[in-house]
Amino acid sequence: VQLQASGGGLVQAGGSLRLSCAVSGRTFSGYAMGWFRQAPGKEREFVAAVTWSTGSTYYADSVKGRFTISRDNAKNTAYLQMNSLNPEDTAVYYCAADTDGIVVVSMVRAYDYWGQGTLVTVSS
Repeated sequence: VQLQASGGGLVQAGGSLRLSCAVSGRTFSGYAMGWFRQAPGKEREFVAAVTWSTGSTYYADSVKGRFTISRDNAKNTAYLQMNSLNPEDTAVYYCAADTDGIVVVSMVRAYDYWGQGTLVTVSS
């Protein structure tokens, strides 16, 4: 399974971006897809996750009400719509695939496959 993240870029505070994570190699049939981010000098942190079969969503408190995660099973792709961005959202964003759902989706160790990351920069 390969994950390809895209959609990052430079945006002004208050703006929006949509990230995409395309799964290739085989049709994804695992438990969930998640988005994490890592700012310089900080640990990787959970942003959002969506279960692949039911579409249940989970969010970090810092992004609730601003970010929306979704998936398109037919396209084997997950999305992260980010609105009302602020400079604290600046980070490299990674998508990841959880194949078995054993570990809670907000934890890094829940995920078996990771994309290469896409940089989001929010200017003030």
